[in-house]
Amino acid sequence: MKAKANFLLIAALSFVALAVPAKAQTPADMILFNGKVLTVDADFSIASTVVVKDGKILAVGGPDLASDYVAPTRVDLRGRTLMPGFIDTHLHLIGFSHRQVAVDQAKSIAELKAMVAAKAKALGPGEWVTGYGWDEALLAEKRVPTRADLDAAAPDNPVALTRAGSHSIVGNSRAFDSAGITAATPDPPSGLIERDAKGEPSGIIRERNDLLTNLIVSDSPAEMRPSYIRSLKALLALGITSFMEAYTSIDDEPAGKGGPAAGSPPAKGPSRHSYREFKSIYDEMGADLPRVALYIAYPGAERLKAFPHRTGDGDDRIKLGPIGETPFDGGFTGPTALTKADYKGLPGFRGTAFMTEAEATAMVETAAGLGWQLGIHAIGDQAIETMAGVYDSVLKTHPKTDHRWFLSHFTMLPSAATMDMLARDQVYAAAQPNFLYNLEGRYEATLEGDRLQHINPVATPLKHGVKMVFGSDNLPIGPMVGLYVAVTRKGADGKVFGVEEAVSRADAIRFYTRDAAVLTWDETRKGSIEPGKFADLIVLDQDPMTVPAEALLETRVDMTFVGGKLVFERRRAQTNSSPERGGISPHKAA
Repeated sequence: MKAKANFLLIAALSFVALAVPAKAQTPADMILFNGKVLTVDADFSIASTVVVKDGKILAVGGPDLASDYVAPTRVDLRGRTLMPGFIDTHLHLIGFSHRQVAVDQAKSIAELKAMVAAKAKALGPGEWVTGYGWDEALLAEKRVPTRADLDAAAPDNPVALTRAGSHSIVGNSRAFDSAGITAATPDPPSGLIERDAKGEPSGIIRERNDLLTNLIVSDSPAEMRPSYIRSLKALLALGITSFMEAYTSIDDEPAGKGGPAAGSPPAKGPSRHSYREFKSIYDEMGADLPRVALYIAYPGAERLKAFPHRTGDGDDRIKLGPIGETPFDGGFTGPTALTKADYKGLPGFRGTAFMTEAEATAMVETAAGLGWQLGIHAIGDQAIETMAGVYDSVLKTHPKTDHRWFLSHFTMLPSAATMDMLARDQVYAAAQPNFLYNLEGRYEATLEGDRLQHINPVATPLKHGVKMVFGSDNLPIGPMVGLYVAVTRKGADGKVFGVEEAVSRADAIRFYTRDAAVLTWDETRKGSIEPGKFADLIVLDQDPMTVPAEALLETRVDMTFVGGKLVFERRRAQTNSSPERGGISPHKAA
């Protein structure tokens, strides 16, 4: 009887257990679990699990969260770090012409010359040879290439190689002959022709690359398109899920709708991408590419008035950003950044303004009146102070709310009064801390004292209430270099500059993600890992919050998701050793 009673009790309990349904699991598309999740929310919260549905983040939480959902894709992070994708607020997409050599990959002038010689042979005599991205600091000889170097490599071809940053170019004798540049040629407006001890052009032209590039036959948009797509996909390998393209023209728009007047001569020089070309690429394959907002180069008042689009037009994949980066001054690779005091060793020289203050004011007033955001290039301290004053005067005359104007670069430290003005006017500084890593030698050659120590400032503007966001301007593109320099203030040789300008790792990450999204009015849609935002995510092989600072430079992206779609996975990516890759590398100028 006792055995029978026990059997009946067990049966009854089993029935009760079956009668209580298991907790229902909510359907989702993907669950990422067992990791360290840097949410970059307002509190910089740390989680371990993220649930994704319909391209957006559905839930964020601890290890128990995974059991609440069922999804066809489950990603075991195996302790790795998951964070929002980087947002680069200033980047130039580099296409790759059939006549171009990958000089950014050259480790010496000898190697550069070999590349040029090989391309000249392939193209045949008389054809232009071009390239982008050389940097004397990365060459074994630690000097700039010269006209004589290129003459030796390609005596029968004109050669024009643009320096990383695009503020300088080197050409050979055939190129200079084609441009009509001789020892008697005066320096062009807003530029400089460097000369050797005998007064002959050395081959280097600062700030007026167009003297050579305008002579080069452009590749067609169809020829350039594949390399643009390669460059866009290469950004994903660096963890960049959104970026702002800092130079886009409207030169191929119809006359009367923003394009040049009917009968105007065609644009000269190497192919430059346009709003139409970007739109065509994204209409075809935007789901496989990083999101983009396009700066539009100021085309003049009448053409801008005729252009039927404005800041914000577009969609979540591609849209229009500001009028920019139309430069007020030059840069330190010139060097032509407009400064308040003389350059080191150059008495009386303080750089160059590319427009008058009145012209800058007219441009800002026109663009603002048409509903455009502004993002004008200002590098030197005098340029920053002048453009800050222009913005301030226009905002006083034509008050705006939520304008989100910014100054591109903000490379030198302006006066306290200027920083207070920028904070009051809510003007952002779109900075590139990584410049210190790549341009260390240029800064030391042109600046000294406090101006050198406070180059690429971050902490001091923040103390004055200036809002900061980060980007790269291709020097180099890899965000890890920007994070490294922002927190260490170290150049490539390990020297520390103005450590008081360093910021915390959390702040540096914010400026490259959550805060960067504000510049395109996307703060409710991306930049952090929070429910309702796009699942634009990256998986890193190291934790940028805890690894030794030097290890930041070696931190790699294992996976990249845009809108919940896996668009890059390092273990499956095939190594592409072809030089015609579009011109992007993580730790040196592209």
